[in-house]
Amino acid sequence: MRTVGLVVEYNPFHNGHLYHLQQSKKLTGAEAAVAVMSGHFLQRGEPALADKWARTEMALRAGCDLVLELPVAYSSQPAQWFAFGAVAVLHATGIVDAICFGSESGDIEALQAAAQVLADEPETLARELKKRLRQGLPYPSAYTEAAKSLLSERGLNGIAFSLEQPNHTLGLHYLMALRKLRSPIVPYTVRRIKSEYNQTDITDAAIASATALRRQLAETGSWDRIAPYVPASTLEILEREASRGRAPVDWECFAHPLFHELLRSRPEELARHAEVTEGLEFRLRRAALRLSEWRVEALVEAVKTKRYTRTKLQRVLTRILLGHTKEQLSRERLAGGVEYIRVLGFTERGRMLLKEMRKKAAVPVVLSAARGKWAFLEMDVRASAVYALAFRGASPADVMRDYTQPPVRV
Repeated sequence: MRTVGLVVEYNPFHNGHLYHLQQSKKLTGAEAAVAVMSGHFLQRGEPALADKWARTEMALRAGCDLVLELPVAYSSQPAQWFAFGAVAVLHATGIVDAICFGSESGDIEALQAAAQVLADEPETLARELKKRLRQGLPYPSAYTEAAKSLLSERGLNGIAFSLEQPNHTLGLHYLMALRKLRSPIVPYTVRRIKSEYNQTDITDAAIASATALRRQLAETGSWDRIAPYVPASTLEILEREASRGRAPVDWECFAHPLFHELLRSRPEELARHAEVTEGLEFRLRRAALRLSEWRVEALVEAVKTKRYTRTKLQRVLTRILLGHTKEQLSRERLAGGVEYIRVLGFTERGRMLLKEMRKKAAVPVVLSAARGKWAFLEMDVRASAVYALAFRGASPADVMRDYTQPPVRV
């Protein structure tokens, strides 16, 4: 069975995601789709709107066949490690023939040409990157400028896409990860339509970015406002989760535990957390003590600079909230790839894929967190426990759900 892999967050699953899913199958000739999905904390350092099992159900009811979890060790990382972790999961399954990602250009040949240069000359790229970081640029801008410089030197200054566009950056890192892993998975890309990745306004009658939809919810508190932009099944699931006190979740739901960590920890303790660098521990503590109200948004606004972008700070706060240390998320550990594959849900066709995957996977396939002791899996369990603190009337059962929740079946 020809199978396409997708890297997703589905926060929430909307009509643009449905278009990407359908076009991915069409473009690759796939009969089935495997999604590797971020769990409770996402790439831009934000908690998911709804928990990973609800979002898994959205994916399955919309046409995905098998949903696998991207460990939190990778899911709240810059593009390089986010992409590497996701591709490593798909590669390890042994059953994925193709990967299809969204991009602003839809030009896979140009992306592959650029990825080849960047992957084959990591030392030159790293040197250029360090130079621009020393100039005070934030990491995304520094990486973009370093990559553009190297590509220009290699005669690719006329590439038909912009590195400033976030899906191109992710796409390059997917392609670079495939090369690093020597994966036989064939890459494809679908051009995004009608809405940009982080677009906050809605300009189409049926398609809007997940960012814009979350903004609508935050401003109106009405699920009906997003109804035209999501499948009926997504709206049904969100309303059900809201009725149970499990959605919507945002950063302010974690204000108390986050500020508890910031205020009880000594600077040297904060500095042990991943991504806390260059004295950021002092800036965070000073800002927390000077706020007129203890809101996460107020803290981010107080600390944000050209160097420390919103996304960078949200990732830092995620690491502090979850207790992730530099040692736990060292380059060496991340580069080691995945040691297991966590299954979040499947359809009947997905059950057939799962049966095949058990035979071909390069690492153990896990249906319950109780069945393994890997460090990254334990981090996922703790992340789920912390995430449950956002629920209205959270119970010990919610906190321990990673041990008791079977894969979602549709």
